[in-house]
Amino acid sequence: MSLWDQFLWVVFPYLCLASFVIGHVFRYRYDQYGWTSESSELLERRLLKWGTMLFHWGLLFVFIGHVMGLLVPVGFYRSIGVSDHAYHLLSLWAGSVVGAVALVGILLLNLRRWFVPRLRRRTSAMKFAVDALLLVVIVLGMAATVGYRLYVSQYELPAEFEYRETIGPWFRSLFYFAPQPELMVEVPLIFQLHTLAAFLLFGLWPYSSLVHAWSVPLGYLRRGYVQYRSRNPRLSLNRERARRGAAAKASGAGRDRRAG
Repeated sequence: MSLWDQFLWVVFPYLCLASFVIGHVFRYRYDQYGWTSESSELLERRLLKWGTMLFHWGLLFVFIGHVMGLLVPVGFYRSIGVSDHAYHLLSLWAGSVVGAVALVGILLLNLRRWFVPRLRRRTSAMKFAVDALLLVVIVLGMAATVGYRLYVSQYELPAEFEYRETIGPWFRSLFYFAPQPELMVEVPLIFQLHTLAAFLLFGLWPYSSLVHAWSVPLGYLRRGYVQYRSRNPRLSLNRERARRGAAAKASGAGRDRRAG
């Protein structure tokens, strides 16, 4: 194993993970007002509506699929009776569907950012870079899920690459601080590129609007109602008196009908 392999599968992932952790701490400590998705709804709505919905729902299920493939050991599935073929069949069809949904979503978001002039003028270089990188990561993921199987079918190679015995253990070994880079050396190139692009995305995450992913508005579930008042107190008071007067008349009319 070469020094280049050591850099790609040990040094580079740890640099990206360190940037991910330290960058979030720094951003939260010194830039809380910038901790936002930087909404651009006022500049363009139609593409944002569909792109955001498709991207977020697709990405949610893509994330669940990656947790199942990378964090859950292959022995667990075999112990509960899930065959390797059944798992890969589910991975292929479910992964293709949710991956395509996420791909269409991020493609729409990139197109609106590039081709809506007033939005393009107000977009930072980091926003361009991260959105483009998200597109690259998803395209590589689709290529690994679908394209790899089409490729190997033409050359009579094994159709199911068992990443749960290579990429999965390697990924988990990073968190044990006992990395096993040798597991990644013989991994097909498309899977390697997808993995490296994903780690680069993690490294840039804290310095972009992606930080809004951690701002789940749970406080809204228990927050009281916000009351908005008119800037003209007299006009507001007159409206309130009129509302109460109309309610009193309606109540009196109801009593008269019942009495009659």
